Amino acid sequence: MFQTTNYQGTKTENYELVIKQLRALLEDEKNQIANLSNAAALLNQFLDNVNWVGFYLTEGEELVLGPFQGLPACVRIPFGKGVCGTAASEKRTQRIADVHAFPGHIACDAASQSEIVIPLVKDNVTIGVLDIDSPIKNRFDEIDQQMLEAFSQALIEYL
Repeated sequence: MFQTTNYQGTKTENYELVIKQLRALLEDEKNQIANLSNAAALLNQFLDNVNWVGFYLTEGEELVLGPFQGLPACVRIPFGKGVCGTAASEKRTQRIADVHAFPGHIACDAASQSEIVIPLVKDNVTIGVLDIDSPIKNRFDEIDQQMLEAFSQALIEYL
């Protein structure tokens, strides 16, 4: 049975615990939507100072809104457009300290100030992205990036 935990270790230790919790949530489930839904809920519960956590899934040459936690969002994002589309097309994490300084930023929520987008790449194909927004500028640091990439790699094993 899954239980939430008070995260009292270092930032890295807390992320490692969240990754273990993710694996426990997903280990016996094969449904992609259920797994992405639980992954979004887990991150939303764990992370502070975020206003949107969710997934966009590849459909042709665009990303389509998947399971998320937060306000209603943009439904379709072309590859190469905005932070999510750039992460998807380049297959590279985008850690943006100030979204208003990002050329072509797509503003789904005016409250968002910073963003991190991790591409979900399986067999060298972008199957989607993990998108996290914050109402605080420069919310995400190198540790967040490294550990969210590790979280995403663990998640990809179940997709």
